[in-house]
Amino acid sequence: MAYTIAMAGKGGTGKTTIAGFLVDYLVKNKMTPVLAVDADPNSNLNQVLGMEVVTTLGEIREEVSIKNRDGKLPSGMTKAEYINLKLQQAVIEGHGFDLLVMGRPEGLGCYCFANGLLREATDRLSDSYKFMVIDNEAGLEHLSRRTTKKVDLMFAVSECSRRGIDAAARVKDLIEELDLDVKDLYLIVNRVPESGLTQDIKEAIDGYGLKLAGTVPVDSQIFDYDNRGIPLIRLPEDVPALKAVREIFNSYLTTVRRTGPFPLEK
Repeated sequence: MAYTIAMAGKGGTGKTTIAGFLVDYLVKNKMTPVLAVDADPNSNLNQVLGMEVVTTLGEIREEVSIKNRDGKLPSGMTKAEYINLKLQQAVIEGHGFDLLVMGRPEGLGCYCFANGLLREATDRLSDSYKFMVIDNEAGLEHLSRRTTKKVDLMFAVSECSRRGIDAAARVKDLIEELDLDVKDLYLIVNRVPESGLTQDIKEAIDGYGLKLAGTVPVDSQIFDYDNRGIPLIRLPEDVPALKAVREIFNSYLTTVRRTGPFPLEK
């Protein structure tokens, strides 16, 4: 199965940006193929990656439900076979990576069917990729829904505030409470001012027993690209926030290269 790396945390912390940077990092370091999964109903990972979304799992859910209700599934094809066909069509091909987008159902009702499709799709596709990067929705509900069977590494992303650290700690607590199959959990503190982490923030991180992977400075160029609708993976290589994120990935992926099943290609 693919080595799975997931992002978690409260809304507005920069999870999607860091997920996009990770996909780009893996591709540029030839750790391919990569499956990027936007598991947030409010999808925008494609914007970070500069991809156009054609079909989402939410739209598949609507189409299958309506066709099944009206008896309009293709002749000679079961509902399961039709879903499998649509899942294959939902995978968007990029350069060195593919993208699968959760999206949101347009009609009334819960996300149970769409979440089931997401689990089925990641399970089915996992063997075809070396790495899978999952950008989870904000909050904690996605953890209890178990949108994937296992996670090799989860980054809890927080902004530089006590509330953000508290939210990251709740991710850790829920993983332990539900006995989820998450091998390693690390904290990334995003949008850190030039003065760095305050003593109070450092003490909160230590007090919760969170493992700090690194910090990412606040960066005006990211806001500028976002406001102009430019994919963030097109940022110049010397942007401080991008360099900081890559240092975090370098530190972690060195360990993966030595001990994991997918060494870096020469």
